[in-house]
Amino acid sequence: MGLFDATKIPLLSKALDAYALRQKVSASNIANITTAGYKSQRVSFEEQLADAQAGMHVRGAQTNAKHLPVGSPHGIEQIRPEVHNVADDPPPGYNEMASGFNDVDIDVEMAEMVKNQIRYKFSARMLGDTIKGIQKAIRGTL
Repeated sequence: MGLFDATKIPLLSKALDAYALRQKVSASNIANITTAGYKSQRVSFEEQLADAQAGMHVRGAQTNAKHLPVGSPHGIEQIRPEVHNVADDPPPGYNEMASGFNDVDIDVEMAEMVKNQIRYKFSARMLGDTIKGIQKAIRGTL
């Protein structure tokens, strides 16, 4: 167990990684808007995070291989954002020819980029505030 595992730092770090990947995927979708046959992509992260946190209400240390595990077998450290094609699991209102060439919808992509940017900035601010709080605790100041 690391020094900062009991803080929000691992979760915020994973979130920042996922949001950076999501921004790259959205940029790739926009760059390929006129590429015939291109399939738009999405990043899944929040679903995996919810699944991992569902069993984390009670956590226990398994000190012997014969002990039963308590809590979720998959912690936050195993969560990895995944890129998948939108066509594999289409959302409501999905249009295969949204751009006239492929399934990339510029309005949806721009809206997703803005939402993702807000999430990234919020997570970065929360990470900074968490680190400042740790620094204050080390220094003993209020």
